[in-house]
Amino acid sequence: MKAVRLLALSLMLSVAAPAWAEPPKDIVETVETLRLKIGAPGVSIAIVEDGKTTLSRGWGVRKLGERTPVDKQTLFQTGSTGKAMTAAALAILVDEGKIAWDDPVIKHMPWFRMHDAWVTREITIRDLLVHRSGLGLGQGDLMFVPRTNLTRKQTVERVAYLKPQTSFRSAYAYDNILYAVAGQLIEEVTGQTWEVFMRDRLLRPGGMNDGTTDSEDRFRIANRSWPHARLSGPLRGLGPQQALNERDELGRNGAPAGGLALSADDMAAWLKIQLAYGALPNGKRLFSEAQAKEMWAPVTPMPITPLPDSLKPAQPNQQAYALGWQVQDYRGHRIVQHSGGVFGSITRVVMIPDKNVGFAIMMNSEDSGMLLGLYYDLLDHYLDQPDYGWIAKWEDWYQSRLAGGVEYLKQTQASPAKSSPSLSLAGYAGRYRDPWYGDVVIGSATTGLTIDFTSTPRMAGRLKHWQYDSFVTDFDDPAIEPAYVTFALDAEGKITGVTMKAVSKIADFSWDYHDLDLKPVEDKK
Repeated sequence: MKAVRLLALSLMLSVAAPAWAEPPKDIVETVETLRLKIGAPGVSIAIVEDGKTTLSRGWGVRKLGERTPVDKQTLFQTGSTGKAMTAAALAILVDEGKIAWDDPVIKHMPWFRMHDAWVTREITIRDLLVHRSGLGLGQGDLMFVPRTNLTRKQTVERVAYLKPQTSFRSAYAYDNILYAVAGQLIEEVTGQTWEVFMRDRLLRPGGMNDGTTDSEDRFRIANRSWPHARLSGPLRGLGPQQALNERDELGRNGAPAGGLALSADDMAAWLKIQLAYGALPNGKRLFSEAQAKEMWAPVTPMPITPLPDSLKPAQPNQQAYALGWQVQDYRGHRIVQHSGGVFGSITRVVMIPDKNVGFAIMMNSEDSGMLLGLYYDLLDHYLDQPDYGWIAKWEDWYQSRLAGGVEYLKQTQASPAKSSPSLSLAGYAGRYRDPWYGDVVIGSATTGLTIDFTSTPRMAGRLKHWQYDSFVTDFDDPAIEPAYVTFALDAEGKITGVTMKAVSKIADFSWDYHDLDLKPVEDKK
């Protein structure tokens, strides 16, 4: 009888235990068919269910023109999904009593300054992570986009010159620059660079054995993906796919905001740690359960962007930014997720906590429609929803967005005013300085004006007259977003300043040309 009772109990427990949904049975074929249709070079997906890896694999190739396949250990650049890992590194220090989330930053970096003295005194470590500092969207990103010769400390020192767009803690505006501050803070507290601390205290103890924190380490690993983009059309995102120069990447100074490279196996290990609230498979902990909950707790309410009717089910009722994570609702469930993008690579890391499920999608291209389609398709699969046709709907949305961008360019560039510059071309030449970016040099050559962003290696090219005292950039590197350059003159015809803005209406916000306030540098001779 005892054996019967034990068997009955065993059956009851097996029925009560949550059954794995398992990945979609046709996911291998679906991803490959979609990849070929879109023209994406490579894809990598990791799925974790109830603490087990149920999928970790790759599709396609690491680099167009080569045959080396993507597998579960191929490194992908993961962009801003790494913000959660920088937050986790800080959580380790909180557990050790070396910092507290609500410590003023200047307690650990007395030399740090924001533009406003009161904000300098009040801004906390938590504030660095939740996009409520008063800075504008992407403000300061040109200090490491697309690359830089500034050190991280030099970058952090220049934050003092970024004029706020709103009052402190009054509004949400996504930024990267304060994660660079968080990375510098880790170094100030531990004596180790962000790169070393992340590798030795987070990645390797967490079982993320392929991942790198430093680009030079990544370049030494053969099994890595190359970035790709479509650059030959009227705007970025159109034209044939092409491999980019992998060394033309975000500056190392901004790495704490998104400089990690990870494999599918790494992502699976990370998702397990997150869903286990910091616990490791070996019984140890990477960070405490208390800190795990802290990092998922919503802090800054985020505005909700209306979606077209075809995508309405994807529009959340509420969403907020936590510590390196975005928390929102979807079909009545809490979703903890973050997207990531560096030029030529995009990523999405997603968790459904009440289902104990997480997944990550990485691509070595910028085909956002494909990534979003797979993201929502997998969400619906694990929430037992009927097929909504997300893959086609998001691809249609992406293509319509690009078409709208092209139409905008046609309208704005169709007929510039028939005008001449107020000055001779040589009259515009000179050195112009922005307090936070540094110097931009306008040169005069026999072929016309040139432009050189001196803090950014290889961000140089020519200026072509547009209309009146406005010119448009023609950068040597086609991956750099074009910009309008407008000179302001006083009544005597003397240049008093230069402003800029991206030509494309849908340019990535990190091209924050509009935040520059360039003034002529007086010749000391």
